[in-house]
Amino acid sequence: MRYEIQHGPAYALLKVYLEEGESVVAEPGAMVLMRNVDMKTTMPGGFFKSIMRAALGGESLFVNTFVGKSGGGEVWLAPNVPGDTAYVPLNGEKILIQDNSYLAHHGDVNVGVEFRGLGGFLSEGDFVWLKAEGEGGVWINSFGAMETVELKEGETVTVDNFHLVAMDSGVRYKMRKVGGLKSVLFGGEGIVVELSGPGRVVIQTRTVDGLAQTVIPFLPKGEES
Repeated sequence: MRYEIQHGPAYALLKVYLEEGESVVAEPGAMVLMRNVDMKTTMPGGFFKSIMRAALGGESLFVNTFVGKSGGGEVWLAPNVPGDTAYVPLNGEKILIQDNSYLAHHGDVNVGVEFRGLGGFLSEGDFVWLKAEGEGGVWINSFGAMETVELKEGETVTVDNFHLVAMDSGVRYKMRKVGGLKSVLFGGEGIVVELSGPGRVVIQTRTVDGLAQTVIPFLPKGEES
């Protein structure tokens, strides 16, 4: 699979070049441009799995598959938020992804959901991860720049819930509150994820939640009746 990522890390654009019969699967709305490809819309994994993915993971019921025509073609893909994009090869492994950080995948890869555990109910985000596993690869995206942290065996870091993009399935995680009630109310932090190696952890430098909290005070107020 030939591809390139341009205009990162602020406004990344993924260009995938498809030989005849090659295909790439992407989230609805990700397509920017396509040339000499067929596109079909399907429910990944069948109706039941699609319903579960949509209900629990916040994803669409459908995905778009782009297939190269005779002579080859290309498709350009981009996430909904400004930021970076990276490719994660899969050789039978599994990675866990925040639901809004999945962009596309290729090969024999299954994208489903994985329950975060009871701690997920405490988080302001969704209480499941998306999981991608199989043979092929997946493209992930971030809001802002993307940073990879390599954790050694037994090494632990604490990451804000909204800054976590993805992690290897071997990384152990625990979701918890940070500090006491005062920290939650006035410290600007809430739910964090405690991560223990070995494995890779991908974080993003900005969060959509943080942007929303910054913008809301500047929005026009409704007229008083």
